[in-house]
Amino acid sequence: MEETITSTETARIPKQRGETLQDIAVRYAEERHWDVFPGTWLEAVDGVQRCSCGESSCIAPGAHPAREDWPTQATGSATVARRLWAKQPTASILLPTGRTFDAISVPETAGFLALARMKRMQLSLGPVTCTPDRRVQFFVLLGATAKVPDLVRKLGWPLASLDLDVLGEGTYVAAPPTRFGAHGRVQWACRPTPANRWLPDAEELISPIAYACGRDVRRSLRA
Repeated sequence: MEETITSTETARIPKQRGETLQDIAVRYAEERHWDVFPGTWLEAVDGVQRCSCGESSCIAPGAHPAREDWPTQATGSATVARRLWAKQPTASILLPTGRTFDAISVPETAGFLALARMKRMQLSLGPVTCTPDRRVQFFVLLGATAKVPDLVRKLGWPLASLDLDVLGEGTYVAAPPTRFGAHGRVQWACRPTPANRWLPDAEELISPIAYACGRDVRRSLRA
């Protein structure tokens, strides 16, 4: 495994209650050395919270990029992050993948089953998020997009048969406490702490994740 930050003084992120989105975004950049960028936000329209993008059918209201050139906007500078959120204090906090980490995204049921198995196996985890659209996202070392398809095949699963996505360069995840419209906020299933400042390699986690996704598929077929 490789260290993703340079100091044991970092990785203190959880606090959040009472903090502004600007404060949290700045701490992601400052304490964890993650790139951040502001996304869309929620606006009250006739008493209903709608996405600032203006699409009434937005599938991730208040939780997606506000600009097409968002990769150029993402920054690891706490100073720049503070300036970006000063312009729009209620903007969501988005983290580009493929820069300091990749993410493995699976359905919520499979994600929690995998987490339970990982705990029994005493595996070391990085941060893990749970989103209002019922996805669990495991933060892993860079390079997962290249490794995971072959790793899954070696475990006996065609990747296309599993509801498993690997998020790398050109994609992003929403960070806590970003809100998805009325559906709720992104939460930590495993918080960033000093103990998990080291990210696991995808290879270390893929067996319980693939097993859980496969079990999820079999349950769906029986339903």
